[in-house]
Amino acid sequence: MKLSSGKKRKPFLLTLTALFFISNIAFSQDDQRWQINNDGTISWQINNAIPHDDHIEMSGKKISCVLRYGVAADGSFHATRSLIWPMLRTIPNNTHASFTRQFAQDAFDLVTVNYKPITGEKTVSITLNGTLLIKSKTNVLELTRQFFPSTALAGYNEIYTIKNTSEKNSIVEIPKSNTIYTSDPTKGTEGSYKIQVQLFNDGTFNLKPNESVTFSVFYSGVKTSESVPAVNAEEEKNKRIDLIREIWSKLILETPDQVLNTEFAFAKIRAAESIFETKNGPMHGPGGESYYAAIWANDQAEYVGPFFPYLGYEYGNQASLNAYLQFAKFMNKDYKPIPSSIVAEGTDIWAGAGDRGDGAMIAYGAARYALSRGNVDEAKQLWPLIEWCLEYCHRKINAEGVVASDSDELEGRLPAGKANLNTSSLYYDALNSAIYLGKVLGKNESLLKTYKTEAEKLKTAIENYFGAKVEGFETYKYYKENDVLRAWICTPLTMGIYDRKDGTIDALFSPRLWTKDGLASIAGDKIFWDRSTLYALRGVLAAGETDKALDFLHYYSNRRLLGDHVPYPVEAYPEGDQRHLSAESGLYCRIFTEGLFGIRPTGLRSFDFTPRLPKNWSIMKLKGIHAFERDFDITVERAGKNLRLKITDGKKLAINKVIKDGTTINIKL
Repeated sequence: MKLSSGKKRKPFLLTLTALFFISNIAFSQDDQRWQINNDGTISWQINNAIPHDDHIEMSGKKISCVLRYGVAADGSFHATRSLIWPMLRTIPNNTHASFTRQFAQDAFDLVTVNYKPITGEKTVSITLNGTLLIKSKTNVLELTRQFFPSTALAGYNEIYTIKNTSEKNSIVEIPKSNTIYTSDPTKGTEGSYKIQVQLFNDGTFNLKPNESVTFSVFYSGVKTSESVPAVNAEEEKNKRIDLIREIWSKLILETPDQVLNTEFAFAKIRAAESIFETKNGPMHGPGGESYYAAIWANDQAEYVGPFFPYLGYEYGNQASLNAYLQFAKFMNKDYKPIPSSIVAEGTDIWAGAGDRGDGAMIAYGAARYALSRGNVDEAKQLWPLIEWCLEYCHRKINAEGVVASDSDELEGRLPAGKANLNTSSLYYDALNSAIYLGKVLGKNESLLKTYKTEAEKLKTAIENYFGAKVEGFETYKYYKENDVLRAWICTPLTMGIYDRKDGTIDALFSPRLWTKDGLASIAGDKIFWDRSTLYALRGVLAAGETDKALDFLHYYSNRRLLGDHVPYPVEAYPEGDQRHLSAESGLYCRIFTEGLFGIRPTGLRSFDFTPRLPKNWSIMKLKGIHAFERDFDITVERAGKNLRLKITDGKKLAINKVIKDGTTINIKL
């Protein structure tokens, strides 16, 4: 870090203070509640750190469930299930109109053992492996619960097992139970909906010592004109586990840091599972008991869409393409704004925050998706949308040369002025991606030259308009009148703008912005939105501050994976109580694909590659990458002061090259 003048000294000292604060407090693992198992799952071994409660969201194509669960002071387990059926629409049929019900019944409460209720239960462990698996015991029994959504049915499953651990036979009575709830027909877009809660494998069982019996409960939601789907809980469990295995078998991160590897694996689950089979095709949805069967220009187009090509999850690619094509329906010759959100299975829109910079979000995401996907037919389909959004942004350029918008992705929750840093930064990257994409599609050279000129002018305008000293740091003001540090000063770093990287990174990791939960959205406030922290960690890695970023990345990952609220990145706090919105998990994975491994698509079969191997690591790998219509692995290992890069395309070693640390090379597959 340069200290060429006294002006640099204050941020430098603040950064030292921040690092002292983080290393002595935030990096402490004393509050680590969960542990990583040998099979890559995580478990909470129940000890004296109770009572404790948490919540997690899990989704299938036709249902989502938010499980609020916990262990009481006496060791007993409890849970409430919030079940959401996105394709059962309620009135008014708006953004939040998914049919939702909560249930708190525990099926063990229905059972008798030796003609008495089960009492004295002590929870032993809780495991997350794509399902919620709870093990507990009494003096004479071992009890197991396993909760999970169906992958394709409109239902949610619970499997219960009772094992006799006494030395005598035990009589277990499991009642016949089939409960039906019928909703008010005036509150559904298609009349009444029916929830059926059905118990399978009822009866009386005489368990000898060490024998067990299993029963299940299935919660289904259908229109009253439809029949309840036939179900086998074990088959549904196997389908769920198979989905997790498929996701975990692709795009595998291997580093010396097991916390990063494991959080990456879990983030892939949440990013991929939250896709709903709507009447207008697969729609990736944020979730959180509010946002389903709908798409947003930020969550779907900007955050998670560009990630799916790397994962190679075909349903995810279908949902991404569908999202962009749904937005494309709103292109118009008058260049009125594309709506921020398309809701209600694609039948309505939401544009309540005006123009949030949605055109820039969509152009950025669609162009990066098209390049990374590598499919020329899809790229041709998306080009008109990209071109339209770029022209829209161009028409919003103000007198100072940056893009004007009514708000930003926080939709007025925090001030954003008449032109904000995010929108212009996204437009800048979108222009550069469009140049790459336009070349491979054979687009008019004069148009691409125009994009290049526009990008160069915009980069200068971003510096002139937003570049400023804020709270002693040479960084950016988020909007013209802004004089307080904001988390989104990180955005230029993710777009390849490094003019103010030193001051910006110092500000991000200073006590003014960095908190125990990552970046505060605005300095001095308790509000945080993980999305900005995820952008910042990616941007700091991309800017080459690898080891500094790694400390904060490990801390953040450890807190999200093994702390008190696990296992995914979250949306926000206090709003939403840290819901597990799904696109944030896609942003977490992009910290590694674009930040640590420095992949920047430059064509349908090519990318710039700037690996950032931390000094204390000898090797890192990203295996099973499915981008650019290829299946390849990347290995980066230390070779003296240099790095050895190996890329295998299928089983063939395509590239074996030594490069200088920090060098960018272009890879053609």
